[in-house]
Amino acid sequence: MLKIGVIVGREWSWPPAFIDEVNKRNQGVIAEYVKLGGTPMNEPCAYAVIVDRISHEVPYYRSYLKNAMLQGTHVVNNPFMWTADDKFFEASLAAKLGVASPRTIALPNKEYVPGIVHTESLRNLVYPLDWQGLVNNLGGFPVILKDAHGGGWKQVHVCRSLDDLWNSYNQSGLLTMVLQEFIQWDDYVRCMCIGRKHVLVKKYDPNTRQYLPPELAPELHERIVRDSLTLVNALGYDMNTIEWAIRGGVPYAIDFMNPAPDMDVNSTGYDYHRWCVERMADMCLELALNPQPPVKDLKWSALFNA
Repeated sequence: MLKIGVIVGREWSWPPAFIDEVNKRNQGVIAEYVKLGGTPMNEPCAYAVIVDRISHEVPYYRSYLKNAMLQGTHVVNNPFMWTADDKFFEASLAAKLGVASPRTIALPNKEYVPGIVHTESLRNLVYPLDWQGLVNNLGGFPVILKDAHGGGWKQVHVCRSLDDLWNSYNQSGLLTMVLQEFIQWDDYVRCMCIGRKHVLVKKYDPNTRQYLPPELAPELHERIVRDSLTLVNALGYDMNTIEWAIRGGVPYAIDFMNPAPDMDVNSTGYDYHRWCVERMADMCLELALNPQPPVKDLKWSALFNA
């Protein structure tokens, strides 16, 4: 019997709905929660597919999933890419792919782990930074300062002056921050992308965190779908959300590092939630019943072939 495993955190509505959806289809595949208690090296994996919803917060799970992928399991999402991805790399990748994205600058950390001696360990860094020059490179204030590896709108600051910028930066601690052009948007859109082929486009209010009725022109909708597929195929993400700030009719990819996207019924609404449940079941069953060749050679270049 083929098995699909699910690794989850606190979320309660999507995981059981997904497991029920897979199991009720009676396709010779069962879905269940993965149970782990220590993993020997090179241990074979019992699952054809594993859906990962929480390894970004539980490092042991990430180590387990890398071994599972080595054994031929299809992991949603690829743990090697997820480990390496960050918002600065994404911005560079979007530019390379011809997808509109805010101008972005990676910044040195504010603080470092014990053992780093500033006068000896950081001799490659320019000090002090030309803060005004960095801001000018982005078109001036306001600018966005945010965690390069963050999500859920945590550690995101709108800075309207050098004092704002310094105050926010000085609170960043060990985080690696990026400085980004502020896009004064006319519309804001959040897309759920599943299977690198299905895209659900929804208008979204990032201030209230609520989805709104879609009222996009057909051409704009088509471009957002096309650019979303370009990004998820380049990143190799089987589930992801992409946020677009629309200015002057141009969609700018604001945030597309959401490999454990929110599928909770309370925040998405029932219809959106069911779309996620059913499309994820479609994808995982297809991957289990028609497996991809096992990973033989993990090369980064293969991940960026859009």
